[in-house]
Amino acid sequence: MSKIVVSTSSFGFDHNLVIQQLRARGFTITGNPHQRKLTEDEIIALLGNDTVALLAGIEPLTERVLASASALRVIARCGTGLDSVDLEAARRLNIAVSNTPEAPAQAVAELTLGLMLDCLRQINQIDRSVRQGEWPRSQGKLLAARTVGIVGLGHIGRRVAGLCQAFGAKVIAHDPHLQQQAPEGIALVTLPALLEQADLITLHLPYSQAVHHLINAQAIARMQPGTILINAARGGLVDETALCAALESGHIEAAALDSFEQEPYQGPLCGNHQAVLTSHVGSLARETRQRMEIEAAENLWQGMIKAGLINE
Repeated sequence: MSKIVVSTSSFGFDHNLVIQQLRARGFTITGNPHQRKLTEDEIIALLGNDTVALLAGIEPLTERVLASASALRVIARCGTGLDSVDLEAARRLNIAVSNTPEAPAQAVAELTLGLMLDCLRQINQIDRSVRQGEWPRSQGKLLAARTVGIVGLGHIGRRVAGLCQAFGAKVIAHDPHLQQQAPEGIALVTLPALLEQADLITLHLPYSQAVHHLINAQAIARMQPGTILINAARGGLVDETALCAALESGHIEAAALDSFEQEPYQGPLCGNHQAVLTSHVGSLARETRQRMEIEAAENLWQGMIKAGLINE
């Protein structure tokens, strides 16, 4: 019997109509037994040689993984990023790949705004102090008084821009794929100009080797003293060692990260009170998660039709 694997660490099987229909057609549906991001060896073992379709999380779908899954024909990613999938290997192996770029955009944008406000008003730091019996009267800063630099004006970046503009912030942006057209009120600038002009920088672009450690020591040196950095995109975009050093020196005033090069994260930023760290929860809003799961399952269904695995 053909198998379908759902490898994302949490999934509402019982409320997903497509999954129920696939079960009714005789497919075995297998979930993620570890309830976390799978390693390369774990996803290889889970896929075996009888999995025809994968509803994927963020596990590494390398050429080794894809080549080992000899029956695999469809990958439907539950989420935006495809940097965890070797797309060239998938193409060579005739494996169709899809994602859900629109579904998580609002949730990630809203988390980004929350991280910005936390850094500006020191909400986490004050909370910890009050719990320790202190009563700090720290002065924060207004988002309305900031120049926000957005790197990447895709589905998420545009929403972040709109939220920041609603607060009255000035917004500038850099997107190498967007040369002329930008949302109203946003100036497109070069990356060096953005690093030098913005006093709050937020990243919203997909990861690739071309942008590995886009924010490194040299990029940080271009930033104004006291800059705030937000990364709710992908961990590999930021050199975490360089960021930690900049936070300790005070050149970066505060940073908030929702994604890391190694997850779960256990690095030196954990000991820095100027860093706000969240556990890759950008898309984990209830309404968004439900929409993402439905869209991913629908993409899986359509992919299986095109691959001849099911009939309409």
